[in-house]
Amino acid sequence: MKKIIFFALLLEASFGFAQSHKTENVVIVTLDGMRWQEVFGGVDLAILNDKRFTRDSADIAKKFWDDDANKRRQLLFSFVWNTIAKEGQLYGDRNMGSEVNNANRYKFSYPGYNEIFTGYPDTAVNSNDKILNKNTNVLEFINKQKGYTGKVATFSTWDVFPYILNKWRSGMYVNSDVDTLKFDNRDLRLINDIQFLSTRPLGVRPDILTYIAAREYFKAYKPKVLYIAFDETDDFAHAGEYDQYLGSAHAEDGMLADLWKTIQSLPEYKNKTTLIVTCDHGRGDKIKEQWRDHGEKIEDAGHIWIAVMGPDTKAGGEIKTLSPIYQKQIAPTIAALLGFHFVPDHESAEQITTIIK
Repeated sequence: MKKIIFFALLLEASFGFAQSHKTENVVIVTLDGMRWQEVFGGVDLAILNDKRFTRDSADIAKKFWDDDANKRRQLLFSFVWNTIAKEGQLYGDRNMGSEVNNANRYKFSYPGYNEIFTGYPDTAVNSNDKILNKNTNVLEFINKQKGYTGKVATFSTWDVFPYILNKWRSGMYVNSDVDTLKFDNRDLRLINDIQFLSTRPLGVRPDILTYIAAREYFKAYKPKVLYIAFDETDDFAHAGEYDQYLGSAHAEDGMLADLWKTIQSLPEYKNKTTLIVTCDHGRGDKIKEQWRDHGEKIEDAGHIWIAVMGPDTKAGGEIKTLSPIYQKQIAPTIAALLGFHFVPDHESAEQITTIIK
């Protein structure tokens, strides 16, 4: 009798989990080097008024400035604050006691993306060189699960992602920079023509073309996991062009809005998809002119943020963290949303439990 009761309870627990677990697809988007200060506070007046960094402060103020910080951040990140903040969760506003950090000490791109997707802040990953990543990432892990093989795809502006995600080992589809879009789909063929004929002012494919290629692939081929990696915010910040940095951030927020509209318009994805938005590293702020920079020597460059929305995430707005959250926790959280348990190669990383109901 005890055995019968035990198995009945086990079945009930399993059934209850299956019933409550609604995420069938995950979409991840990263904004390279996007500071938490602008995400949560909008335009930084000190940088806006510094002529070294902002060519036309009056025009930027007209578009994005308001004395009220809440209105200011809504002007810059309309979708984040009018949709994600109302329907999902945001982490990383250190002014209200919400901390999200790099666990890796390097605080630049390859180590950051390695940490996001492998859950392991590997000290051997310490450059942005095109070196094949030895660490297993959560995307390739999911790609090996039943029903997900061939259903995981990445579109990135930066051409190092094939190495970060080690597409040759993983077998996933990774399209970066001006990789040819070899598809029969008419829209993707047109995008392919445009990307090869367009200017490349930053030396890489414009983020808008990365996004449109990802969107049309998403609509045509229906991946269950999609990753989109933007780049322009980091490039413009390094160049010290604050107005262009803000312009790219605002445009990428618009792309997020369009992406969510697309997700909700497709029956395969509507109310079955979790969206995660984050960044690879932060930038300086304590010394204001260091907003352009990041790395080990920049004290606050390891301060990052996460925004998430989906059917298994309780609407909570800004979440105050009782203890710091680390970038390495994102990988097991992505897997957990799909009902999988991902264990990094070399150390454990716990999922962010508050993201999943």
